[in-house]
Amino acid sequence: MPQMLLIVEPIGQRAERGRVDGEAAYQRMLDFAGQLQAEGLLMGVNSLGTAARRLSKRDGAVQVLDGPFAEAKEMVGGYFLLDTDDAAVAQAWAERCPAAEWATVEIRGVGPCYT
Repeated sequence: MPQMLLIVEPIGQRAERGRVDGEAAYQRMLDFAGQLQAEGLLMGVNSLGTAARRLSKRDGAVQVLDGPFAEAKEMVGGYFLLDTDDAAVAQAWAERCPAAEWATVEIRGVGPCYT
């Protein structure tokens, strides 16, 4: 089962960081992705935007809520999808992830929702 590193960051952090520091942080993340790719572990990676919508459908009625969501204190800012079924390997890479310095790196196995 592949392992995913989810970057869970505080809302507003990107704006507070500013452009110069933000570009430096982004470069560190690109370098980290390059290391994963060099090891043959990188299956996918993306940074996620801050704008979001939530959709639910109950009894045929669709409800769409545009963010930002006042109750949210964190957001998923991006992910790395690793080609390993070894959670210890994923954790070792999460410890090396630059985002662990300013966000939380959540490690999750990727697989069917019935397991």
